[in-house]
Amino acid sequence: MTDNQTEDAIRQPEKAFAGFSEIDQAIRDNRLMEYRIKKSWADPWGRKLTITVLLVIAAGFAYLAGTSAGLW
Repeated sequence: MTDNQTEDAIRQPEKAFAGFSEIDQAIRDNRLMEYRIKKSWADPWGRKLTITVLLVIAAGFAYLAGTSAGLW
């Protein structure tokens, strides 16, 4: 490798794409799902939607478990 190729490999991303650096880092670290969950939880509507969906899923499983156990 020449010195020029080494400098290109080490060079930081351009400032125009600075907003994507967090996503790029998440992809490189293989933690994109964690990034999405954190961003969704920070949003008030996303948090309400997540809680609602989890409650509906839990209610469905509770209903199925109750019917299979003969509770209703």
